[in-house]
Amino acid sequence: MGLGGISIWQLLIILVIVLLLFGTKRLKNLGGDLGGAIKGFKKAMNDEDKGEDKEAPKSVEQDKSESVSTEKETESEKAEK
Repeated sequence: MGLGGISIWQLLIILVIVLLLFGTKRLKNLGGDLGGAIKGFKKAMNDEDKGEDKEAPKSVEQDKSESVSTEKETESEKAEK
């Protein structure tokens, strides 16, 4: 028994039919396109992970600067009173 109840011989027959329908050149191009798409997807995922790591400290710094600016505003409001 093969995969999901399909024997090796049935898989080989399906492979031969696909080769006859599409040809080896077309399947080779399709495989290359699929490989390029997977590679691009992995690169995008890695870039996104790196981008999140770089952005996290910036948001912390922005929060600190915002809290400092609000403290200055409250001090200036107190001085005006």
